[in-house]
Amino acid sequence: MELIALLSSGKGTWAQVAGVIKHGEWDKIILLGDDFAKQFSCDKKFEFIKVDLSKRIKDLRDEFLNKLKGKIDGTEVALSIASGDGKEHMALISALINLPVGIRFAALTKEGIIDL
Repeated sequence: MELIALLSSGKGTWAQVAGVIKHGEWDKIILLGDDFAKQFSCDKKFEFIKVDLSKRIKDLRDEFLNKLKGKIDGTEVALSIASGDGKEHMALISALINLPVGIRFAALTKEGIIDL
């Protein structure tokens, strides 16, 4: 399964994303974030897509949609929204639904990666 993750604000949220990446078996990893998020690093190969998180919600949804078109191979993705705020989450979820692609929320717990 492919992993889509948002890299935004929130203390410690990048660690959650890094853990989901590290402990999961992913066919492809796509990370979305702003200029600052380009600093993110991990041991697994990933594609970084730069987005302008300061945009209004509809414009942000459209940017996510346009930049994700053609990037997802399957019909369903694992999604990590541990990082970011509600506006960013709604825009990303809406973009994925409009691609269309199914969503499984992925989270790292003490027991490992779980689907929510």
